[in-house]
Amino acid sequence: MKKGTMSTQELIGVKNFSRNGIQTNGHGEVVYFMISPTNISVLSRAAIGQKIKSLMELIMAEPNIEVICMDARENFDENKIYLDERIEDEPNGKIRELLMRDKAFLDDIQVQMSTSREFLIAYRLRNESDEQSFSVLNRVEKCINEQGFNCNRCEKDDVKRILARHCGIKTDDTPIADTDGEETVSKWIIPD
Repeated sequence: MKKGTMSTQELIGVKNFSRNGIQTNGHGEVVYFMISPTNISVLSRAAIGQKIKSLMELIMAEPNIEVICMDARENFDENKIYLDERIEDEPNGKIRELLMRDKAFLDDIQVQMSTSREFLIAYRLRNESDEQSFSVLNRVEKCINEQGFNCNRCEKDDVKRILARHCGIKTDDTPIADTDGEETVSKWIIPD
């Protein structure tokens, strides 16, 4: 299949949502654990060193995990590039000043939100039965928590939000439908 005719789902290799996370095309099931971040700016050097050591021990104890850090908020880079272009092209000095103020405002917002990060641990299940996957995931979650990290297994809405952000889709707090256009289609289908 040509790249231009592939769906987003096919491009990123996701087959379907599973009970625990997402089922991929040929790479097993991926389960996500959300880690509650620690404000390291208030920790001592020794405490930060202990966090790093705990993360290393976690990775050694569970070699199949992947650590993911992603922005939890909007990125304003495209808006700032647009404003820079407008500032260059704008002949009116007063409008140029307003555009510069807008850009400064976006910079301030981005600095305030720069600490908005989400930390995830992804774990791949390969060919485990439901009973085996349940015990494996409980063991992984227990191991993460024993290393001093507060984690919760991501639910379906969390996984959809993570995938949306990965694909560059802006998300807010409204739930994301399982299928694009699902809400619109449901308005037109008459139940039996």
